[in-house]
Amino acid sequence: MKLISLNIWGGHLRAPLLEFIKAHQEVDIFCFQEVYHQAKNKISTEDREVSLNIFSELQNLLPTHRGFFRPVVDNIYGIGAFVRDSIHVLQEGDAPIHINPNYIGRGPTHSRNLQWLKCQIKQQTYSIINVHGLWNGCGKTDSPERLMQSQKIRQFIDSINNPMVICGDFNLRPDTESLSIIAQGLNNLIESHQINSTRTSLYPKPEKFADYILTSPDIVIESFQVLQHEVSDHAPLMIDFK
Repeated sequence: MKLISLNIWGGHLRAPLLEFIKAHQEVDIFCFQEVYHQAKNKISTEDREVSLNIFSELQNLLPTHRGFFRPVVDNIYGIGAFVRDSIHVLQEGDAPIHINPNYIGRGPTHSRNLQWLKCQIKQQTYSIINVHGLWNGCGKTDSPERLMQSQKIRQFIDSINNPMVICGDFNLRPDTESLSIIAQGLNNLIESHQINSTRTSLYPKPEKFADYILTSPDIVIESFQVLQHEVSDHAPLMIDFK
């Protein structure tokens, strides 16, 4: 079973992104971050265009997949997943991992949640967890808020008793305690495959890590790749597993 995780940058590179998805329709599960859905205005304060209805555009390109959108800002911006129709989604939802009660409705300091899907393929049940970790404007090192967020993610992981894949843009360096809390007992594919960057050339800053795929020990990895397609300032991560 194939899965792609990608921070789509709000659909900023709309045409290349849609072409990439069109070329990868054989993928069973997509997990996306920075997704707009039926928005009238962007939440980003950066001077760049976004695609305000990119979730629906992606759904139109994936007619054999079912889309699940989980908003974090005003029901118009958040994270989303698409699952092939042949995969039975037993349950789906989200869980809060960071709350910012002072968020003013613009910018990236909003609250965060994780999206989870419990899927059945043949006789096997898997859990898929899609994460977009908090951004604080101070790099991707540890902070009290990030440590607390990781504890909440850890508690959620510990509640699952079937094979799982955790993926997304964690906004964390590989050497942080925040990441080690989440990754404890899991296979960190970025580490085990000695990946040196999960960003594309469109990201000018020196910090080249943000995105991860982690798997429980009972997941068999057939292949793992950091794809070279430049459809965002994040690189797509693709795993083939069973």
